[in-house]
Amino acid sequence: MFSERTSVGLDVHARSTTAWALDSTTGEIFTDRLVVNTADVVAWVRRLPQPAAVAYEAGPTGFVLARAMQQAGIRCVVAAPSKMERPAGDRVKTDKRDAQRLAKLIRLDELPAVRVPDLEQEAARDLTRARDDVRADLMRARHRVAKLLLRRGIVYTDGRAWTAAHHHWLTGHRFDEFGLRVAYDEALETVWALEARRTRLDAAITELAAQPAWAPAVRRLACIRGVSTFTAFGLAVEIGDWHRFTGSTIGSYLGLVPSEDSSGSQRRQGGITKTGNTHARRLLVEAAWHHRRPYRRPGAG
Repeated sequence: MFSERTSVGLDVHARSTTAWALDSTTGEIFTDRLVVNTADVVAWVRRLPQPAAVAYEAGPTGFVLARAMQQAGIRCVVAAPSKMERPAGDRVKTDKRDAQRLAKLIRLDELPAVRVPDLEQEAARDLTRARDDVRADLMRARHRVAKLLLRRGIVYTDGRAWTAAHHHWLTGHRFDEFGLRVAYDEALETVWALEARRTRLDAAITELAAQPAWAPAVRRLACIRGVSTFTAFGLAVEIGDWHRFTGSTIGSYLGLVPSEDSSGSQRRQGGITKTGNTHARRLLVEAAWHHRRPYRRPGAG
């Protein structure tokens, strides 16, 4: 329940912050356009009638401002933009109006908040997402090599691709055309470089997953069939506090429940909502595909 005297809405961008505040006691309104410096934003809020509560939308600027507000003793809510409703007839969008809307919603306690991770969790999350970016880049780089060879009628047919034997086969190709030779060598070197980066990140994740802060959750998750150390660590850092959820609520948080458009006596359900944390949802879906494979005992024919 809102108990502060002043409600503050901030529309935060990379180079500027638009602020709008309302003093509930006097009805006075404060507005300003601030530089991106976090200390200046905190100082502006502290000059307002206290106590104050601040709200801004989650985005690429991260949680630095939220942590600074908390250290200054100011309650700060980071809102989830995807869950904020906007009136259908509202066709005017400006930074000032967005800040005003946030200030009014925090006063009504109608802001869907996201959890602010601590520095250790955010650093671990950056590591897993860096590995995920390398995985996607490597897949695209491999496709470029394979399709370049396919355009020349060269196809690997001696087993699985991207094994040691396949790597040896790739390095054996030589082309007479200068342009093709340079393009192929560069594409192949990109694959080798990305594989080396993935190996370094895998080693760092394995080392971090063994730390006391993460090891208990990683060990429990890795007991599930289809969940490896990398998947377990990724889920641990993306979800953070597991006590926030139950078995019936975590699916909704990750967008793994059916969408619904029901009215009256009609109930219509569609595909999954795909809301929430995209990285955690992808990890769970991949783990489910591995889990559904039939189990075969080692040595069984």
